[in-house]
Amino acid sequence: MLLKLTAINAFYGYIQALKNISIEIPAGKIITLLGSNGAGKTSTLKVISGLLKPREGTVEFAGQNLLNLSAEQIVALGVVQSPEGRQIFPELSVNENLLVGAYTRKDKEVPQTLEKVYNYFPKLAERRKQIAGTLSGGEQQMLAIGRALMAKPKLLLLDEPSLGLAPMLVKDIFKIIKDINREGTTILLVEQNAFQALSIADYAYILETGRVVLSGTAQELKNDENVRKAYLGGR
Repeated sequence: MLLKLTAINAFYGYIQALKNISIEIPAGKIITLLGSNGAGKTSTLKVISGLLKPREGTVEFAGQNLLNLSAEQIVALGVVQSPEGRQIFPELSVNENLLVGAYTRKDKEVPQTLEKVYNYFPKLAERRKQIAGTLSGGEQQMLAIGRALMAKPKLLLLDEPSLGLAPMLVKDIFKIIKDINREGTTILLVEQNAFQALSIADYAYILETGRVVLSGTAQELKNDENVRKAYLGGR
């Protein structure tokens, strides 16, 4: 198992955000976390990334305990997050934003990774010298994912990659996510667009108020009548 969360309880002050969460992510798969706002999806990613330290439970990546590591050390191990809301550096160029993503790397293959990112996102290649703050919302989302890829992740954490995007762009982003996975990167996808997420995922967990209330293969959950009514608009 590449990543394993066991019995995680996490708090913001006195407010409990995660309640006994257990999740497993096998290598090479796309796993999705579904749920409404406030369900605990982003908090789960923060625990994995080292940004929120749980009071109880364990987080293991490739057999290594992550709880005693800093966020930077976790990135260096290969666990990399593309955050909700993009959080690019608006005053830097596209190329400079991407190179920031490689800051933990010590190898000499950064130029090759950069070209690979530009192959995934040809629009970014066209705009590599453009100031990132002038990009469209969809282009900024591509930039945020590309920046995460520059760290050469073994596990890519994607937080709401389709948020605020036009339907055609959503389709493009999910195709690229599938391509990234096909080339060997394991993906944990947090997404409110449940239909699209289940269309590309292998397995899914549904969270409500900080708890896992349902899990199963993506196909099983797509066929579950309660899931269809609650998350897929009855499709």
